[in-house]
Amino acid sequence: MCSHRPACPTADHPDRDAARVVAAHPEQGWSLLCNGTVVFDDTGELLPGGEIIPPHRPVVTTMPSRGRLAVAA
Repeated sequence: MCSHRPACPTADHPDRDAARVVAAHPEQGWSLLCNGTVVFDDTGELLPGGEIIPPHRPVVTTMPSRGRLAVAA
C-alpha cells in the first residue's frame, strides 16, 4: 500500500506503527496506516491479515515510599 519514498515499515515489521496515517477517524478511535495496519486509540492494532495485537500501553503505578509515579512498558 505504501507508495511514498522512503517506504514505510511493512505490517509485519516490529516498527509498523511508524507508517504514515492515510485515514484518521479520531471520533471513532482508529486510524489506517499506509501499510494496512489499523491502530486504535487504546494502542491495540489489527494487522492486514486479520491478526489482532492487544493494547500495549505503559503501566503507571505509584511508588509507595515516595508517592511518585513510575512507568513500565
